[in-house]
Amino acid sequence: MKIIATNKKAYTDYIIDETYEAGIVLVGTEVKSLREHGASFKDSFCRIKDGEIYLLNLHIPPYRYGNIYNHDPERPRKLLLHRKQIDRIWGKIRQEGYTVVPTKIYFNDRGIVKVEIAVAKGKKSHDKREEIKKKEIDRRIKEYLKR
Repeated sequence: MKIIATNKKAYTDYIIDETYEAGIVLVGTEVKSLREHGASFKDSFCRIKDGEIYLLNLHIPPYRYGNIYNHDPERPRKLLLHRKQIDRIWGKIRQEGYTVVPTKIYFNDRGIVKVEIAVAKGKKSHDKREEIKKKEIDRRIKEYLKR
């Protein structure tokens, strides 16, 4: 498994409840661009429309040699999931505060691009501060034990 990009902001801004592995519908220049440049998850999220999940605001830079066949860098991309998984996600996000965010994009063992999406609940600012304090304490404990 070769990880192309991870969404670090998702782990700091959300409490991850469930994760799913989804296929993604891409055009040829997008795959070539992912192999060269990677992707950016800045402000990306998932939306359910007409019983299908779409990944929005995922930035895949244009392929250098793509000329007129190049893709739109931030076009909506369809995610491929089983119907039961989509229904389960839909049931979760109907609850207040839940959303679907992408956490990482990678090539699997067979060279196919996959996206890991997570059903998550937003953190409050005091939760974030508490987590930072806990990490700082753990870091100090590890540093002390090394001595």
